[in-house]
Amino acid sequence: MEKEDIYISIRQIPLFAGLSEAERKLIADKSTLVTYKKDEIIYRQGDAGGAFFCVVWGRIVLYVQDKTGKQNILEYLHRGKYFGIISLLTGEPHSVTAQAINDSCLLCIEKSDFKDILAKIPSLSLDLMQTLSRRLKRKDLHPKTIFESTIVSIFSSSAQSGKTIYAINLALSLEKETHKNILLVDLSYKERPHRIPQRLGAKAQFNELDLSYYEPSMENLSDFILRDVFGIDIACISYAPQESDNVKKIVSILSLLVNDYHYIILDLPAGMEETIFGILHQSDRVEIISSPDEVDLKRTHHLIERLKSEYNFNPEKIKIIVNEYKQSKLTHGQKIKILGQDIYATLPKFEYPAAELMVLEHPDLTYSRAVRRISRELGDCLVGLALGVGAAYGLAHIGVLKVIEEEHIPIDIISGSSIGAFIATFWALGYPAKEIEDIIRTEFRDTNLVRQFADLTLPKFGFIKGKKISRMLKKYLGNKTFYDIKLPLKVLACDVKHKTSLVIDKGSLLEAVLASCAMPGVFRPVRFKEELLVDGGVLNPLPTEVLVKNAVKKIIAVNVTPSREDLLRQLEKTKAQGLSVGENIVKKRGIFGFKYYIQDLLKVTILDFIFGSIEIMQDQMIKQEAQFSDIVLHPDTSGLHWLEFHRVKEFVRRGEEETRRNLDKIWQLIKE
Repeated sequence: MEKEDIYISIRQIPLFAGLSEAERKLIADKSTLVTYKKDEIIYRQGDAGGAFFCVVWGRIVLYVQDKTGKQNILEYLHRGKYFGIISLLTGEPHSVTAQAINDSCLLCIEKSDFKDILAKIPSLSLDLMQTLSRRLKRKDLHPKTIFESTIVSIFSSSAQSGKTIYAINLALSLEKETHKNILLVDLSYKERPHRIPQRLGAKAQFNELDLSYYEPSMENLSDFILRDVFGIDIACISYAPQESDNVKKIVSILSLLVNDYHYIILDLPAGMEETIFGILHQSDRVEIISSPDEVDLKRTHHLIERLKSEYNFNPEKIKIIVNEYKQSKLTHGQKIKILGQDIYATLPKFEYPAAELMVLEHPDLTYSRAVRRISRELGDCLVGLALGVGAAYGLAHIGVLKVIEEEHIPIDIISGSSIGAFIATFWALGYPAKEIEDIIRTEFRDTNLVRQFADLTLPKFGFIKGKKISRMLKKYLGNKTFYDIKLPLKVLACDVKHKTSLVIDKGSLLEAVLASCAMPGVFRPVRFKEELLVDGGVLNPLPTEVLVKNAVKKIIAVNVTPSREDLLRQLEKTKAQGLSVGENIVKKRGIFGFKYYIQDLLKVTILDFIFGSIEIMQDQMIKQEAQFSDIVLHPDTSGLHWLEFHRVKEFVRRGEEETRRNLDKIWQLIKE
C-alpha cells in the first residue's frame, strides 16, 4: 500500500508532472515517505547532505542562524516544494536548517538513488540544474535572506501594448497577495526616460544605473534601488544595445538581487536585439504581451518560434497574455491558431485613465481580477475548489458556494465532475449560489424525474437520450464557451474508447456539462470531437488531481457522496426507524399494513441499482483523490435520496452547515 501512496504523491509534485508513467514508477521505486512531527528538525545548517526531500503534506520552514544564534526565516514550504537539492548535487553542507512547522509527510530519495534517477531521466537533470543555478547565490558578497527567487520578464514585440502598465500591476498584486519581497526593474535604452517611478508617483529621487559604468559590487548596487513604493522596490537600469557585455552585466546584477527578492519583475523595452533575447533566456518565466490585432499576434508567433529555434527555449516558460485594449474581429480560436499555442490569460479593456494603480484603486474591475489571478498563480497561492459527484447529493455544493460568497473566500479555479460540473459551470459563468438554487427549484420541481426528463430510446448505450436535459441547460448556458467564464473551470469526463479521463476546458460549456453528467447505462454517451464521453465521476469522482496539475497549492474538496461507513450508519438508523414506524402501522392498519410498508421501504429501481453500483466503485477512488486536497468538506446527506432534486433547500442547508463547521480550517489554509 505504501508504494501506491508514493506513486499517488509523485503524481501531485510539479517537478515530476512532465514525466512519463514509466519514469514516475522508477522514481516511486526509489522513494520512501517519511513523517515528521511538529517542530522536528529534518536537517541542520552545516549537516552533510544526504537526500532529496519534497513536501507531500504539512509545512516546512527553512532558516539560517547568524553568529549570535538568531534565526532568520528564509521560506515556508508547502505541498510540491522540494529542498536539500544544493547539498545533494554539490556535496556541500546544508546552508539552511529545515524544520517541520506542523506534522508533515515528505517524499525522500537517498543520494545514491537520486543520482541513478538523474542518469536515467536526463530531462529531470536539466530542470534541477536550473533550480540549482537560482539557489546558488552570490552569498560570498552578500548573505542570502531569500531561499529561492523567481525572475519574470515582461516583454512585447510591439510598442503601446500595455506592457508597462501590466508589469506595474503584476508587481503590486504579487506584493499584495504574497506579502513577499518584490523588485520591479525598469530596463530601458540609453537616453530614454524611465517612466515607472513617475507612474507610481514616487516622490523620492532615483539613481539610474547605467550598465556602461557598472562594476559588480553590492555596495554600489544598493544605491540604485528606490525603496518601498506601495510596498515594492524599484530599480532603473539603462543600456546601449550595441555593447556586447550587456547580458553578462545584467546576469551579474541579478545574481546579487536574488539574495533579497522573492520575485524580480523585469519590464523590458520593446526591441528585438541580442541583449533582450539574452535576458529572456536567463529568466525563469517570460510573459509576452500582445494586442488582439492580427499583425501583433503574428509578430508574437514569430518571436516565440525564434526563441524556440535559435535559443532552445523551453515553451513551458512562455506565457502569452492578450491585452484587449484594441477592438478585434478575431474569435478566441482564431487568435490561438495564429499564435500556434494557447493564450495563458486575457486582460480586459479598462476605461480609467489612472491605470497604473489599477489593482490598488479599482480591485473589483475585471482587469484587476485577471492580474490578481495571474499573481496568485505566480506566487504559489492559488486556491482551488473541487466539486464531486453525487446526483441530488451534489445540491449541497450550492450551500458550500453560498458560504464562500458570504465569507469572501478567494477561489481562483474550480473543477467538477457530473453534478459537480453542472454547478461549477454555472458558478464559473457568474451565477450566484442563490440563483443556482432558484434554477434547480424551478427546473426540478417534479418529484418524478424520470417522468420529467426521460426521453427514452433503445438502450444500445443508455435508455435516456438526454435531449430534454439539453434543452433545459441551453436556456441558461446558450452558446457560451469556456472563453465566456469569469473563473477558470475544469470539467471532467470519461473517454469510453480510450478508457481515460478527459479534462474539458475549451469549447462549448453545454457539451462539457452534458458529457460530464452522462451516467453510464442511464444516459446515452455524448460525442465530443472524436471521443465518446460519459460521466466524469467514473474515473474522477472527486476532481482534485486536475487542480494539482494546474499548479494549485491549496485545495478544498467537497465530497457529497455517502461513504460505505455513512451508508452502514444510515442503514442501522433506517432499520430502527422502520421498526418504530412499523409498530404504529400495525396498531392502526393491522399486519397487512406493515407488510406493504416494508415492501415500499425495500423497493429498488434500476436507477438505484446503477447508481448504487457506481457508488461502490467510486468509494476507493474518492479516498485516493481526497489525498490531493488540504480540506475535505463532507456534508451530512443522511435521510436524503440521490434523486430528490426537489428537496434542494434541505441539501443546500446541509452544505452550508458543513462549510461553517470548517471555516476556521479554511481561513487557516488561505492565510498560510
